[in-house]
Amino acid sequence: MNAETEYKNELFIKINKLKREKNAIILSHYYQEPDIQDIADFVGDSLDLSKKAKSLEADIIVFAGVHFMAETAKILNPKKKVLLPDLKAGCSLAESCPTESFKEFIKANPGYKVVSYINCTAEIKAMSDVICTSSNALKIINSFDKNENIIFAPDKNLGKYLAKKAQRELKLWDGACTVHQAFSLEKLNLLRNEFPNAKLIAHPEAEDQILNESDFIGSTSALLNYVSKANSNEYIVATEYGIIYQMKKLMPDKIFLPAPSVEDNTCACSLCDYMKKNTLEKLYNCLDTEQPEIILDDELMKQSKKSLDRMMELSF
Repeated sequence: MNAETEYKNELFIKINKLKREKNAIILSHYYQEPDIQDIADFVGDSLDLSKKAKSLEADIIVFAGVHFMAETAKILNPKKKVLLPDLKAGCSLAESCPTESFKEFIKANPGYKVVSYINCTAEIKAMSDVICTSSNALKIINSFDKNENIIFAPDKNLGKYLAKKAQRELKLWDGACTVHQAFSLEKLNLLRNEFPNAKLIAHPEAEDQILNESDFIGSTSALLNYVSKANSNEYIVATEYGIIYQMKKLMPDKIFLPAPSVEDNTCACSLCDYMKKNTLEKLYNCLDTEQPEIILDDELMKQSKKSLDRMMELSF
């Protein structure tokens, strides 16, 4: 056993010990590094994790994800201590929708209902009528009468996809995720020539040029479910690279290829730098010191919880 593996195993033992002592639970998004996914009590997408956060009996929630996810857990569990391994684990999509600018956008479109993707700050959630995830977005859009005007924020790509699927016009905020904007159609076509039998699966945050070529479009959990049931043995995956770890773990005999990004990097895939700021060592330190903690204003939590509660009502 090399020193790195030995150190990792020691961290696993220490983290599990602290979890028991502190009645803590670890939630991990699919886009986290493999070690974090392995130590987590629950791994899922935004909707799964939101539901889990609301039902927990633990005293401490360690959210291995990005800032808006930990905020959501705090809003749904205001009395619990919520920790995030690295406070700098932000989100390019959430950052693309500044509070004051969005407030003006709403003011310029009076009478519109506001549906916001969960990838947004607590302040944006507080201004929204209902939150959605990529798993339940179409269901939530369709819950509104066809005559009602809807603002959809912050992801314009997901918004375009939903407008097409629901066959209705949506007023879109001009935001996007840098990871899902980074796929190269030119490189993708070369990869498909190399693997002609591979199914292309994509997250709806990707651009039209990628979605139009896809065999299946869905949330991270839907993508995982699709590859577990589809009869193909080869898949090109157009979302953040982290999901492939779960796919390989559950289906080791199948081949999963990351959709190539525009920029050349070490893995020729799309990585979220924010998601990867969390590490196993940071997770241990945050559970040990109970810092950094997510602290939100009580009134902000109260207002933002309304839109999350509405999402939960409409998700069942």
